[in-house]
Amino acid sequence: MILVERKLGHLDDPVWRERARQARVDPLVLEQWEAPKSRLRKASEGGIELAVSLPRSEHLHDGDILHYDPAQGLIVAARVALKEVLVIELEGLERLAPHEILRACFELGHGLGNQHWPAVIKGSTVYVPLSVDQKVMASVMRTHAFAHVKTRFVPGEEVAAKLDARDVRLLFAGADATPHHHHGDHGAGHSQDHANDHSPDHDHAYGHAHEPHHRHGPVA
Repeated sequence: MILVERKLGHLDDPVWRERARQARVDPLVLEQWEAPKSRLRKASEGGIELAVSLPRSEHLHDGDILHYDPAQGLIVAARVALKEVLVIELEGLERLAPHEILRACFELGHGLGNQHWPAVIKGSTVYVPLSVDQKVMASVMRTHAFAHVKTRFVPGEEVAAKLDARDVRLLFAGADATPHHHHGDHGAGHSQDHANDHSPDHDHAYGHAHEPHHRHGPVA
């Protein structure tokens, strides 16, 4: 078992790019719900057991170097394939009349909660990870026809680069229905860090709205 307490670099770095040409790159393949973890144990494709224990302020990106053995000409690097993210822009909403702002926010919150979609809010932008097929999510958004919002799909890595480690965990760790995906929120904005990384610094901008008395309504 190899203990990894820090990332050594990235495959895109010139030094590591050159080393990778002369070495064998053994990928540590991570599922979307695993990548945001700061602590995990898993074997690389070549069978090397790694115990990753990074600072909580960090998370793994595709291409991060986790182990290097120059004698064996071996590099172990993270391979992460994050799904796309639905980005909902609320910029300009504050210029509307108060009742219009309330209506737009309520309808959007009800629509996302009714689908059990997790979300992270940063400023005037809402990030929703793909938990179902992209066409299905796009269809739901078109059906609701939310007023005063703009939506688009963005690569997961692009979004992850804009967020801190905690927000990345909140956004991606709960997107897949894995054994680590817990249900049963006790508040409309209650956050869950599904990556077995429980701590008191949960971000309450993240909500599933599973409880019927919170935000459920007739399925549109």
